[in-house]
Amino acid sequence: MRLLKFLFSACIAFSLTGCAGYRLGSVNGTVAGEKSVEILPFNNQTLQPRFGDAVTQALRERLQVDGTYHLATSAPGDLVISGVIGRYNREGLGYLNTDSATPQNFRVEVTAHVIIRERSSGKLLLDRDVKAHSLVNVGPDFASSERQAAPLLAADLAQNIVGLLTEGSW
Repeated sequence: MRLLKFLFSACIAFSLTGCAGYRLGSVNGTVAGEKSVEILPFNNQTLQPRFGDAVTQALRERLQVDGTYHLATSAPGDLVISGVIGRYNREGLGYLNTDSATPQNFRVEVTAHVIIRERSSGKLLLDRDVKAHSLVNVGPDFASSERQAAPLLAADLAQNIVGLLTEGSW
């Protein structure tokens, strides 16, 4: 009976200390919703039409979902995010059985140079290239297949940017 009580107490103690490294809330030390973020429209220097708008919109949506910062809509934000989409690259992954030169699947990769500054002090929090990728399965029309993958690519880029901002790995 004593052994059973000891084992039960040991299991309780181990289960309570097993999550000691975890903590709730923000990882970078800020209180959730304490600071606001202003997102300037991303400059698109690629040949993909309206991709800068898609990235800007996806970044706004991702910030709202994350909740660490709130989106500045009516007043200037505490942090300002701007970016330039400079590289859009597609690479063939799988090829047709009948034609070894015609790709059936593509990996599309985009690179954006992102700058995050504090508005009050002008301090540079982030100044680096951020990459994202998506897979495109080519259907009967390659252009429409690539156009359908653009929101997924923008969402992946937005997730990577917000991850860098909220985790404080700058």
